[in-house]
Amino acid sequence: MRSHQKQAYGALFLCTNKALKKLAQDKRFVGSDRIGYLAGLHTWGGMLQYHPHLHLVIPGGALSDNNQWISSRQDLFVHTKPLEIIFKAKFKDAMKKAGLLVKIDPAVWKKQWVIDSQAVGQGQNSLRYLSRYVFRVAISNNRIKSIENGVIEFLYKDREKNKWKNMTLDAMEFIRRFLQHVLPRGFMKIRHYGFLNPNSALSIEKIRELISLIHDIIALFTEIPEREIPGIKCSHCGHDLNFMFFVKPEPRCRPG
Repeated sequence: MRSHQKQAYGALFLCTNKALKKLAQDKRFVGSDRIGYLAGLHTWGGMLQYHPHLHLVIPGGALSDNNQWISSRQDLFVHTKPLEIIFKAKFKDAMKKAGLLVKIDPAVWKKQWVIDSQAVGQGQNSLRYLSRYVFRVAISNNRIKSIENGVIEFLYKDREKNKWKNMTLDAMEFIRRFLQHVLPRGFMKIRHYGFLNPNSALSIEKIRELISLIHDIIALFTEIPEREIPGIKCSHCGHDLNFMFFVKPEPRCRPG
């Protein structure tokens, strides 16, 4: 990937999109492939090591064929295990089409690839976290502690212990690590897909209306009434009716 960045990084974005849409179309997850999300490319870890990966922020739902909002589960968008399998297969195929498959160690395809998915509520924390990296380079000036006698000392965060530590590198190694994160000229590291793409046929304002509408309807029909329903009598015994539970309609039933 380091030697063929434009092809490999482009494949990361493309194959992620294809894999997500394939799984989202499954009715066990969302039921439509008309999803929307933003994706950001990172190539570094805390110690400036080479670690290309994508961060995605995905709204929990999709648009139906007739432009209605379909919500995903609150705790899940798609399962990560099938997403790993589908993405890996598509990425391998993309590398083959690019003529790069022979340059990749076959053991790579036997390893488990890491996909992490977390429900984050309304998403402000994810956007705030990701926004700190959008226009940054691999290391900021405030992490560099000292530059003396050809040695650079900088801070990095140990994720396992959740604490900051010091690392020292000689100048040439520091420059080598830094320069491997310079992207190809003109490469877009932040991309918007589906209904979050600026060229989407539906505006973000219209999608907000659709989401608000469906939540208003759900609230209307799931409002818990008083336990007793005064004025409504049982036709058999004559007593007031009591609310017990809602009955989920059969899939063939449609409102109206």
